[in-house]
Amino acid sequence: MNELTLHRGLAMHRINAMILRYWYLLLSSWPRLLELLYWPILQIITWGFLQLYIAENANFFARAGGTLIGAVILWDILFRGQLGFSISFLEEMWSRNIGNLMMSPLKPIEFLLALMIMSLLRLAIGIIPMTLLALFLFHFNLYSLGLPLIAFFCNLIFTSWSVGIFVSGLVLRNGLGAESIVWTLMFALMPLACIYYPVSVLPAWLQYVAWSLPPTYVFEGMRALLIEGTFRTDLMLAAILINGLLLVASFGAFLALLRSAKKNGSLLSGSE
Repeated sequence: MNELTLHRGLAMHRINAMILRYWYLLLSSWPRLLELLYWPILQIITWGFLQLYIAENANFFARAGGTLIGAVILWDILFRGQLGFSISFLEEMWSRNIGNLMMSPLKPIEFLLALMIMSLLRLAIGIIPMTLLALFLFHFNLYSLGLPLIAFFCNLIFTSWSVGIFVSGLVLRNGLGAESIVWTLMFALMPLACIYYPVSVLPAWLQYVAWSLPPTYVFEGMRALLIEGTFRTDLMLAAILINGLLLVASFGAFLALLRSAKKNGSLLSGSE
């Protein structure tokens, strides 16, 4: 059956098997687990103390509460969501097993769903301790945001999956020589996502680019909630719409790159 077709009748046992594969791989290596905890904890401690220093010396940040800490945590959700997806994919590339998977009964959509679920598991391992540390050390309770936090999280994780699917397709087609894209592409979006500053800081022409990115709406919504106490429903709806388009486009790009990889032989060789 043509892989460009959206297959029906997903087999949950195949998806579960892939999730178990990645989960056992993660649990079998303490350095992998440590890495999931190390960077989020390091970030929250560094930026948390910076937030305290600025709050003591600037009236605005004293009024703004934990906007900086909140931005750090939400950025880590975005970045770790994409990295958790891509790392599981790269495990298959590093072990040169991707060709076997793509020629097995496993469907591309099942493979991607397994990577999505695994990214959530990896994300939880790093983010939950990070949020607890923010609460105990800096008295910032991310969970006090309530229902808006669900909207923030969903939009960020959808964006991370879109980026993860797209860069995985690029690596699939071009081999491990394109691996650096996995680590760097999200950082290219960082200045335009306006994580630590409002969109109004950017030049007028660049603001149009920023508003085309779903994370921009999330971080603007977070600042509106923490500073003004207002939940911007319009921003979240716009982010969901863009995310829907990005997910469809990224999945289409992955299938096209997969077909190209099969034709060019890079699926089996994994060449750089």
